[in-house]
Amino acid sequence: MPSRRAFLTGLGTVAAAIPLSRLAHALPRPAMSSFKLSVLTDEISQDLARACEVASREFGLGLVELRAMHNKNVMSWDAHDIAEAKSILAKYNLRVSEIASPIFKTDWPGAPKSPFSPKNPQFGADFTYEQQDELIERAVDLARALDTRYIRIFDFWRLDDQTPHRKAIDDRVREASIKVGKKAITFTLENELACNTATGAEAGRLLGAIREKSLMLNWDPGNARARGENAFPDGYAKIPKDRIAHMHLKDVVDLGNGKTEWAPMGKGVIDYVGQFRALKRDGYIGPLSLETHWRLKGGTPEESTRQSMAGLKELLQRAEQT
Repeated sequence: MPSRRAFLTGLGTVAAAIPLSRLAHALPRPAMSSFKLSVLTDEISQDLARACEVASREFGLGLVELRAMHNKNVMSWDAHDIAEAKSILAKYNLRVSEIASPIFKTDWPGAPKSPFSPKNPQFGADFTYEQQDELIERAVDLARALDTRYIRIFDFWRLDDQTPHRKAIDDRVREASIKVGKKAITFTLENELACNTATGAEAGRLLGAIREKSLMLNWDPGNARARGENAFPDGYAKIPKDRIAHMHLKDVVDLGNGKTEWAPMGKGVIDYVGQFRALKRDGYIGPLSLETHWRLKGGTPEESTRQSMAGLKELLQRAEQT
């Protein structure tokens, strides 16, 4: 990861070359429903230009979510990468729904090593606990450069027993949320099946403990279901509705014995029609971002995402028919 000084110097060059105003006017186009749709670009392709072309011209989206391109995590992008991303976003009239950062997706210090701690980097991210403050600063600078106020975070790899460490983890997340809130940035903590907050119930507890509005939820029903929770209606019922700022969408099928597998939207067990109706009833105005994960046997990520996006649009149409 380049130093923050070099990173900021590079951002100055990028800003001079591609004014933010070009992106500020790229407003999301009306979706086929009352919701704004987004997609994680690297679920389509590591080629950001191709991913944005599909998102804009084929899917008809005005928003995308950034996590990696060219197999390089967004937190490791340099000035050249950011200039490339901004140019592509402007070309396809796209805005960024959130920066899908890996902040706090690491082991909690002083605790037994998590059984979910990966042996290899995920999505190009390989950052230590000691680097988290630097990651936060970089993410804030990156969010400003890419004209979004939302940064996705986690709350550390899942521990078998959170109890001795839970208050300290909450305090760490609260401290960071207050810090970015002063810079007009909002963290969206994702309930991640491999992290300490994985379900709607756990998300409700976390948001009850950390009441700062600079910490919101990136609600992921797929992750909650993979962790064993009936995501809707049970998990959703335990979340404060005014604290949901972003959503990830993927579907799940049951394999038995508590095991699950990813599925295209509409082909799994999650009641997304009911979830979308509840979101509309509860006044949700944030993005719905497709995080495909499922892979068509013998197919490409692009084709897998294409099929899952088609399923998502069909579910939205069904939800609107009441």
